[in-house]
Amino acid sequence: MTVRVLVVDDQTVVRAGFAAIVDAEPDLTVVGQAGDGAEAVALAASLDPDVVLMDIRMPGLDGLSATRLLTQKGDRPRVLVLTTFDLDEYVYEALRSGASGFLLKDAQADDLLTAIRVVAAGDGMLAPAVTRRLIQAFAAGAPTTTSAEALAKLTPREREVLTLIAAGLTNAEIADRLGVAIGTTKTHVNALLSKLDARDRVQATIIAYDLGLVRPREH
Repeated sequence: MTVRVLVVDDQTVVRAGFAAIVDAEPDLTVVGQAGDGAEAVALAASLDPDVVLMDIRMPGLDGLSATRLLTQKGDRPRVLVLTTFDLDEYVYEALRSGASGFLLKDAQADDLLTAIRVVAAGDGMLAPAVTRRLIQAFAAGAPTTTSAEALAKLTPREREVLTLIAAGLTNAEIADRLGVAIGTTKTHVNALLSKLDARDRVQATIIAYDLGLVRPREH
């Protein structure tokens, strides 16, 4: 199945470059390009992309506002934010706006393509540098917004699985750690994502830190 991609960036050359990289892959295809958030929202409605590569700083409707509009109605499209700015407030707002991933524009082409495939498959991805900054910020006392009532919905095993997700473990690694079948792990993951109203593992990780279920390690 071919993954349909919409590329959004206010710089024509940058937009064309990303589109060329994506279109060169046999399992990916660029269905459209937009120069601002408003155009992205309009094109997404007509083109039905699986993944939107979204710039943040654009004239008119910015990428964060566009992301909120695109993700508020369901699972599609999934948004992968690309920016030259790795400032913490952009990371928080992008993820809280419903983005499934956050990469810097200087990422290698292979990393970009992998990220597209990961978010299209329903998972989430953060650039390693972004993950480090995010964890450091939570360690310093970043503001939280998620109600503790969400945590009360989880069973003890689901809480345990959530902590392992936040630690970066895959389903196979979690299954091995807990001594259960991978199918059982997937069931726990799906259940906790539903109870927390989280789109994917990235948002589940943010919630785990928000609620204090996971604390960054001291170095």
